[in-house]
Amino acid sequence: MIRVLLAEDQSMVREALAALLGLEGDIEVVAQVARGEDVVAAARDAGAQVALLDIEMPGAMTGLDAAAAVRAALPQVRVVIVTTFGRPGYLRRAMEAGADAFLVKDAPAGQLAEAVRRVLRGEKVIDPVLAAAALSEGADPLTPRERDVLRAAADGSLNADIARRLHLSEGTVRNYLSTAIQKTAARNRAEAVRIALERGWL
Repeated sequence: MIRVLLAEDQSMVREALAALLGLEGDIEVVAQVARGEDVVAAARDAGAQVALLDIEMPGAMTGLDAAAAVRAALPQVRVVIVTTFGRPGYLRRAMEAGADAFLVKDAPAGQLAEAVRRVLRGEKVIDPVLAAAALSEGADPLTPRERDVLRAAADGSLNADIARRLHLSEGTVRNYLSTAIQKTAARNRAEAVRIALERGWL
């Protein structure tokens, strides 16, 4: 039996995925969590072989953060990212975090089960449409600090508030925002945030 951990914050979706995978004769869901920071401990305790992670989860860790944490702490565990958001930037970041597979949630259930089997055999499984989009779009142009500042600006915070939150000077915040606006070819910070989110850079 392939032992699978499911990390998904929406209970209904998590239970549906568990039920679908449970119909497969060779797959057993051995743990379920709703937060990224619970993934490593639950995978270790349950002896999971594959971790199925959603990207968007509440708390301190996203699914991408959890993927990197699993890769560091439990390198033998295979990581499958399953997301509603088929964004090329997310795919690129998932691969950088060490994910073995990246699928969108509207893929057929059989495809998900087959991805679990394939990653256990050492294969990479990537949605082909997303892979093509990621290649055509190119790499994320933002630096980690520019991403931090854009994230902090997403709620409409003033430069002074962002500076306090990130322990930067207002001038530095202004410079990061200006560079991020240029790199995203946006007209203002709100549009830069929107573009970065749509492309999966944030």
